[in-house]
Amino acid sequence: MKRLLAVILALCCLFSGCAEAPEQDTPNDSPATRQLAALAVKTASLPELPAMPSESELMEKLDALDYEKLGEEKYWQENQRVWDEYSEAMNAYTEAVDALRGNGVDNAFLPGMSRYTLRTLSQVLSGRQEENTVYSPANLYVALCMLTETVSGQTQSQLLELLGLSSVEQARAAASSLWRSLYAESAYGKTTLANALWLNEQVSYRSETVDRLADDYFASVYRAPMGDKATDAAIAEWVNENTGRLLEEAAAGLETTPQTVMMLLSALYFKQEWADEFQTGATCEDLFTSSAGAEQRVDFMHATHEARFVRGEGYSIASLPFKDGTAMTFLLPDRDAALTDVMGDEDALRDWLGAQQNEQATFGEVHWSVPKFDVSSDLELVDALRSLGVEDVFDDTRADFSPLTDLSQVAVTRVKHAARVKLNEDGCEAAAFTAIMAEASAMMPESLPSCEMDLDRPFAFLITGVNGMPLFIGCVNTME
Repeated sequence: MKRLLAVILALCCLFSGCAEAPEQDTPNDSPATRQLAALAVKTASLPELPAMPSESELMEKLDALDYEKLGEEKYWQENQRVWDEYSEAMNAYTEAVDALRGNGVDNAFLPGMSRYTLRTLSQVLSGRQEENTVYSPANLYVALCMLTETVSGQTQSQLLELLGLSSVEQARAAASSLWRSLYAESAYGKTTLANALWLNEQVSYRSETVDRLADDYFASVYRAPMGDKATDAAIAEWVNENTGRLLEEAAAGLETTPQTVMMLLSALYFKQEWADEFQTGATCEDLFTSSAGAEQRVDFMHATHEARFVRGEGYSIASLPFKDGTAMTFLLPDRDAALTDVMGDEDALRDWLGAQQNEQATFGEVHWSVPKFDVSSDLELVDALRSLGVEDVFDDTRADFSPLTDLSQVAVTRVKHAARVKLNEDGCEAAAFTAIMAEASAMMPESLPSCEMDLDRPFAFLITGVNGMPLFIGCVNTME
């Protein structure tokens, strides 16, 4: 389990968006927020962790004790009381985290998850040698697990093969344990995951599948008029609320059509402080040489840490830890090697993904010179998934969405994946979302008949009780 979490967390950080940005106010009562609430059929009930006790608050309380005023005996009694309160709160927090984690991710899933990571990594980065590319394997994994719940037959089998799983029950268990293993909120930062299912209000759906996504994947469920600008604004607001508003431009690009049958959404947000913050006074401008050979002036952060590192054939690997025990792991080619070559070396990738547990690592001094950066990607992954063997779900003559709806000729038309990483002296902030849109190419159901009930003239009413028993009947002819 530890190896998997190291892989996923390192990749979430490296490929999803990291660093501390100015706080932004969230429009809590915007039209989009109100629309979001109005469309909700079921809101996910997420586990709540108690607040992690703060070391800085502990030190403030200890510093506030006045030895001269309290006297020796009282001073040490108060000192012990403060420590006892801190320990009790820390124990409660630790127990809650342990309960949430459970037994972690089943070891049986680890080989498949590793293969999935290597395969998707290769496809997503392929052909992008001269541009920044960011993606989140963990976020995409959860989104694809959700998709397996909505399809059947060969359509489902192709998805499961990519995920390294043998059944939809395994997909359910893997996504749930992954969610519980990653979810964290502490005094130093947080890693949060959120899922949603958006349904076309004109289409009938199988309630058991919808309930499964809501209950087992912590997915909020919405029904809305597709192809409506207000719906698109509400979807974008959901994404923004669950990604720290780091991906607003990409979220604005999520547009439904009247043929949209569903949209599956999965979001991941990560923000942590370095275990040893970079000193701002050590930051200075220096040259970065791009893959095209261009020299670019950027601010570099500098520090020296005693840590473990790996020296491979043509590359070096080392990690910068965060305060919560997670880490950001860097893979640096030698000066005479190209990043594309190293990224094509499976041994190098395995060393990189498993750096935290690499028994061949050396302990020594790591001299860091790290550029401050803010990189992002907005990717369409249909072609990449096709190349990985997931084909039927994109073909409306072969895709089988029978677990979700009776509609025929339904297929996935978009798999949009956006991610961003920001990095500075304080730490890292990252976000990613995956949006999977399925549309119907056959005739959509006609709009339901409508009836205007504008009670602006005399009317009658009936109030019924148990078994339809009339409780009140009345006629209203005037409002005076």
